Amino acid sequence: MKPVFIQLQCAPGRTYAVADAIYALEIASELYSTSGEYDLLMKVYVDASAHDDIGKFINEKISSIPGIVRTLTTLTFRAF
Repeated sequence: MKPVFIQLQCAPGRTYAVADAIYALEIASELYSTSGEYDLLMKVYVDASAHDDIGKFINEKISSIPGIVRTLTTLTFRAF
């Protein structure tokens, strides 16, 4: 499994509802409230053999959650 970090920008007043929806879907291994341009930071694990489908995963599982305005995805690589 490959860790992927996704930052979520939520519509004003919708951060808690978005977080609740993410928890209900059971797709995040970790979820944090953050300061700055993005409101939430989540860590998900995707099948390493299907890493080309990360965009599809985000579109189908995350971007469809009401209240999400924008996402920023950071892929990880084994460096050490």
